[in-house]
Amino acid sequence: MNDTPTLSRAERNRLQLRADIIQTAFEEFSAKGYHQTAISDIAKRLGIGHGTFYRHFENKRDILEHVINDVSAKIINALSAENAPTAVATLEGYREQTARIAKSLTAIFAENPGVARLILFEATSIDEEMTQRLLNLLDWGGRLTASYMENGVKLGFFRADLDTEATGHAVIGMILMSVVRFLNTPDDREAQKKFGDAIQRLLVDGVARR
Repeated sequence: MNDTPTLSRAERNRLQLRADIIQTAFEEFSAKGYHQTAISDIAKRLGIGHGTFYRHFENKRDILEHVINDVSAKIINALSAENAPTAVATLEGYREQTARIAKSLTAIFAENPGVARLILFEATSIDEEMTQRLLNLLDWGGRLTASYMENGVKLGFFRADLDTEATGHAVIGMILMSVVRFLNTPDDREAQKKFGDAIQRLLVDGVARR
């Protein structure tokens, strides 16, 4: 017996329209910029009225919250299971793990560069609360990265004197710079690969126990 509730056609249509609004808003944000996009632009592109938009979302910022939540969920998913901080026990395993994570993160932003542009260059100009949310997200990333370092120190394949907290946040800085470089030269795959390889070497050889 299947206990999963079956959604009515009206509910499916409602959820689909909500998803369409988020996607259309994001595309408009990416093309014009967050501040230059009006609710009327989103509604017109979808062929809906303003009232329909406001039945699903309070405003543009409400949609941006969903975009950030979606990106955050994808990043968390990329760091689960075999890519979790304590999932490896050797330096070679860590080397392979960083390569997998780099590939996953690159794919997230390569699918739609507008995500990175929106989050890095526009979201922080909306209001103090949004800015703080993004700063907290970066801080979380730094602390999470530090946990990978702590695992390596504990198992003895990273230097015992490694400042894991500072190094974790430094790594986030390098990742942000790689995203900016990607936005600046989206078609230069060779340069992007070289930059990514350099980060991975620093993450492995730069902190490995001698």
